[in-house]
Amino acid sequence: MYVGRDMTELSMLSLKEWKEEELAYFHHSLQQIMPYLNQEGHTIQKEITEEIMDRGGLHRKEADWQHGTRVSYD
Repeated sequence: MYVGRDMTELSMLSLKEWKEEELAYFHHSLQQIMPYLNQEGHTIQKEITEEIMDRGGLHRKEADWQHGTRVSYD
């Protein structure tokens, strides 16, 4: 379950200020409902995707015994 800032709070911030976990969560969520989004939703999804790409993708720098190499938003 996602525990973090909601879209209302995040929409008031630049995508540069979002944490990787927030980008990952909302990217995944919006991907799931993409066919039902209006133009504004598609634009937000595109901007989130571009921010993820600008940051070099979603990945952890190194794995440890508790975490893999993928960002988890749970």
